[in-house]
Amino acid sequence: MSLLRNQTFLKLQAQTNENPYLIDVEKAEGIYIWDKSGKKYMDMIAGVAVNNIGHRHPEVIEAIQKQLDKHLHVMVYGEYLQDAQLNLAKNLASILPAPLQCSYIVNSGTEANEGAIKLAKRFTGRKQLIACDFSYHGSTHGSLSVTGNDMKKAAFLPLLPKVAFIEFNNIDSLNIITEQAACVIIETIQGDAGLIKPTQEFIASLREKCDQTGTLLIFDEVQVGMGRTGKMFAFEHYGVVPDILTLGKALGGGMPIGAFISSYEMMHTLTKNPVLGHITTFGDHPVIAAAANACINVLKTTDWIAKTEEKGRYLENLLKQHYAIKEIRRAGLFFAIEMGSFEIVKKVVEGCLEEGLIGFWFLSTPTAFRLSPPLCITYEELKTAAEIILKIMNRINLTE
Repeated sequence: MSLLRNQTFLKLQAQTNENPYLIDVEKAEGIYIWDKSGKKYMDMIAGVAVNNIGHRHPEVIEAIQKQLDKHLHVMVYGEYLQDAQLNLAKNLASILPAPLQCSYIVNSGTEANEGAIKLAKRFTGRKQLIACDFSYHGSTHGSLSVTGNDMKKAAFLPLLPKVAFIEFNNIDSLNIITEQAACVIIETIQGDAGLIKPTQEFIASLREKCDQTGTLLIFDEVQVGMGRTGKMFAFEHYGVVPDILTLGKALGGGMPIGAFISSYEMMHTLTKNPVLGHITTFGDHPVIAAAANACINVLKTTDWIAKTEEKGRYLENLLKQHYAIKEIRRAGLFFAIEMGSFEIVKKVVEGCLEEGLIGFWFLSTPTAFRLSPPLCITYEELKTAAEIILKIMNRINLTE
């Protein structure tokens, strides 16, 4: 039966890669996933930084159930007043600094980045876009255009024109930012590149250069937002506020969502010349808005974010002494475990999966594997995870 299900999945559902994990999911709770045979997996990637508060958090489930009793979709985004949407907008404003007070809720992180780019072009009247080498912003045409990976883009050319790239952490490269640029879009911490943090000097210089040229600064926190790095938002580590912020993944508490957020002055330009400057039918769906609002409340009322750095350091200390690990790059509970070769990474990730621990790849950094467990993970669970990873590293041939 399992083979038949696998074959049906591979034939009838469009695939994203040639070697999917094929875990046959039955249920999920907290930091765990169970398959249909009853095997239990420790989810150490949280659905790729989505389930920051764990699977099926009771407050999220309750919020969804309450909204289901009221209504589902009633109108395209932005036309009716709906409690779930308004509550989410107010909650986002409560955790963000000025001028990031006006939110546009969409369906995904890549749509958030699309909307942010459009907003920058509309507000400034400029055409050029600046992005970063080795960046990742999504797979739609606009987001792919500002992604700094030629291999990902080659099969889909031509993409958007007038896109130039700076080098992450290279202050001299900021000289390409001029009065012709509508925006600079940058991951606050680069994820797909293998978890690269900006220096304080670089991020401050970037803000200064954007201010000097009237270029809007967009921080993409689709992956590193919502507590993942030990602050609600990664930019809080650097004392620099963007003009536009994009969110996704963890914001929905397990439900699909994205958001681009700016000032009222900027956002209001999307309402005219042309009208419906950005439009979404299902963006800010009331059920998803209710879930996102509950997710924010959980993060605001627990100590999970406050303990994220401490937990991350604890796991790092358990792992870092192993001879096979070349480097651990970390931001809070987001890890890139550098092994030096894809062959070794493959052995470790597949071995962990056999032992009931889910790690994952970096698309553009094949020599490292990622860990991004739910923030609710306990120290005992972190110790168990480390024991499994070290067991696999000790067992397999790591000399390739």
